[in-house]
Amino acid sequence: MKLRLILFSVLVLCGGQLGAQNKALEVLKSHVDEISIDTRATFHQEIRAGKYDTHFQGDYLNLHIFGHLTDNITLRVRQRLNKKIDEKNPFNATDFLWLKWQIDPKWAITAGKQAILIGGYEIDSPPIDVYYYGAFSNNLYQYYAFGVTGTWTPAPEQNISFQFCPSPISPGTQDAYSYNLYWNGHIGRYWRTTWSYNLVGDELGRWMNYEVFGNKFLMGKLVVDVDFINRHSAHQRNWFFSDWSIIGKAIYSLGKWNFCTKVGYERNDAANVDANGVSYDFTLLAGHNYYYGGVGVEYFPLGNDKLRLHVVYFRDNHDDLYNLDLGITWRFTLYKH
Repeated sequence: MKLRLILFSVLVLCGGQLGAQNKALEVLKSHVDEISIDTRATFHQEIRAGKYDTHFQGDYLNLHIFGHLTDNITLRVRQRLNKKIDEKNPFNATDFLWLKWQIDPKWAITAGKQAILIGGYEIDSPPIDVYYYGAFSNNLYQYYAFGVTGTWTPAPEQNISFQFCPSPISPGTQDAYSYNLYWNGHIGRYWRTTWSYNLVGDELGRWMNYEVFGNKFLMGKLVVDVDFINRHSAHQRNWFFSDWSIIGKAIYSLGKWNFCTKVGYERNDAANVDANGVSYDFTLLAGHNYYYGGVGVEYFPLGNDKLRLHVVYFRDNHDDLYNLDLGITWRFTLYKH
């Protein structure tokens, strides 16, 4: 009898330990990897149409959360803490709120609020790292939207994605969508790519085509980005070099310093209108051209991206605008698994 009782007790203890181990394994599978914040503030000065203005401003205050639900389901949240939440759009201040299911090493599905996959490095860069945008990027109604993306990885660092999501140019209705085919990869060791084809609906029930070729060239201390964006409606006469943008950016790194420049030219022919005289393109209206450019210096006192100081000068022809910004960006990790 005593022997049976001892054996029973051992089994109960072993079972309890196995149960505890299983629960511990589940906890390890579901966890937060990292919580962090980043922020940027600027002393802004501008001359607009001959009138001088100066003020301090907070540009960004972002909360980042990375984690796992299981070993092959990851999550990401990026919340802008300084952005107004609209009653009609309660997720207006949320850039990322997605789950990614890594089905196997070659296939993944991402669902939730995510970046709209339009190629080009100006759009692809985190907004906190961009000091000024061109007309095309500025006039997109949204960069982030709820949608679903399937990604195929045929080789390391070569990702081909298809995305279905709301249109980036239509604030008026929820039944205007965008179909995006996207390649994020490389050609050789020194040429990185973010290329896309986008079929984009607008609130008038029309469709625009974007062919976007974002290229990053890695040349040691010098990194050069060149984005070319071609836009057209199927109904306009000329499909190529009629409504387009070209953007170039260069960063030369020297120790704790970055020396930067960025220029862009964007043009849309006056003939690119429908029968009612309405521009096919909402991001750069027909009959307009736009150029912008600037130079800047970044300094990293700690030798990493945790703290950055910047001075940037830029101007454009559209608003007769001259800008000079002095700012600070800092990043802080609150928790890391």
